[in-house]
Amino acid sequence: MTTLHTTPAQQYTREEFHDAVFAAKPSVVVFDCDGTLWSGDAGYGFMVWSIESGLVSRNASDWIDSQYRAYRAGKVSEAEMCGEMVQLYAELREEELRHAAATYFRTHIEANIFPELRQLIAGLRENGTEIWAVSSTNNWVIEEGVARFGIPASRVLAAQVRVVNGLITSELVDVPTDEAKASALVRSGVPHPDCVFGNSIHDEAMLKIAKHAFPVNPTPGLLQSSAENGWTVFYPESVLKDSKV
Repeated sequence: MTTLHTTPAQQYTREEFHDAVFAAKPSVVVFDCDGTLWSGDAGYGFMVWSIESGLVSRNASDWIDSQYRAYRAGKVSEAEMCGEMVQLYAELREEELRHAAATYFRTHIEANIFPELRQLIAGLRENGTEIWAVSSTNNWVIEEGVARFGIPASRVLAAQVRVVNGLITSELVDVPTDEAKASALVRSGVPHPDCVFGNSIHDEAMLKIAKHAFPVNPTPGLLQSSAENGWTVFYPESVLKDSKV
């Protein structure tokens, strides 16, 4: 039996990455958020922080803890887990969640924003590029985070539940992960964005609908996919320092 060896993915320098994006002359671009615009998983982090801060009830905390353990054991799907991580806040006031998300992002995530991505997006905005953010993390944290990049809430597609009269319900509106990220973009009138940026295998589907795919800080699964698809990858400087890629 012959074993096929895939050539490792090529890697951009900071300058090459910047130049490649602007050489594409994009009109519409899409960014994943956790791991792409900043390091870390803001969705999981916010869940833990909100439990520890007493934002949710003990019963809800116990339920999500058992579900997360099942997810880690492969018994709960990615989409199901991401949905439950936003359903966790049912019966709370949305105003309270937005305040909590602002506090959490400011104190735990803001310092982890990748300067290279902040600079890139600033340049794209100056060029009048339409910028979208797509994430399986709850919309409150994502809307708070991408506001730092000048991305409006109207162009955020994130895990979301219905809110009625200011009260959060458990009714899911959307959970954009895997193929659902691409589907969410299609529904929003963005079937083939010029450039898509993502860091994990859960971004692969939307990277594939882009005219130009830009894996950023790729996880092992996406790194392998990048090699197979001929995508050149980019690692922010802070990632290179931490992992010596």
